[in-house]
Amino acid sequence: MKIKIINVKLYFLLSFISINMIFSQEVYIAGGGTLYDWANLNRFKEENKELIKNPNTERVVFLGNSITEGWSNFDPDFFIKNPFVNRGISGQTTPQMLIRFKPDVVNLIPKAVVILAGINDIAENTGHISIENIAENIISMSEIAKSNKIDVYICSTLPAIDFPWSPGLNPAPKVIQLNSILKKYCEENKITYVDYYSKMADKKGGLKVPDFTSKDDLVHPNLEGYKLMEKIILKILK
Repeated sequence: MKIKIINVKLYFLLSFISINMIFSQEVYIAGGGTLYDWANLNRFKEENKELIKNPNTERVVFLGNSITEGWSNFDPDFFIKNPFVNRGISGQTTPQMLIRFKPDVVNLIPKAVVILAGINDIAENTGHISIENIAENIISMSEIAKSNKIDVYICSTLPAIDFPWSPGLNPAPKVIQLNSILKKYCEENKITYVDYYSKMADKKGGLKVPDFTSKDDLVHPNLEGYKLMEKIILKILK
């Protein structure tokens, strides 16, 4: 009987310790956030404070995921030489971007926002989500921007034939479906649709290899890919 009582006490003690360990540690999730900051609101908190102190009527915010974040790594001058602010966070999905849209976009009082999103939703980084709901999240960001008198540029989701980190999801037709919804919304609401897709996709619906990405990546543009994107967006912004 004593042994049973000791075992029960030990069980509850270990359970208590385990629960405390879980809640005392930061659990990291897709998009660079934690269970306490799912949308990674703290990522640009300090940088945003400085930008708010120094308003710029020509400011353009680029909101996105790793494709946008990586842009600054491949071609930092694109952002340095222009009044462009990079607010891309690797791994993020549209629900996360929607949550941080106010602090990372609206509060910076930009002239415009360029939204490039959706591929990580299709990759199910934060769980399954329908194509319609992905589009709705992007449209919601657009509506928030418009209500704050911010010009909106919605970019086509870039082509992808597969995800190295999550293979077998057959993203190519899903990207086409998402882009079709976004393009229709833009046409019906007089919003500029930025078509990267048609210039960067191969015949199978993937990002062209080796032109714009590597065979080991398949999702993120290389320097040539970013240069093409720059040419397209600069022509539109001007």
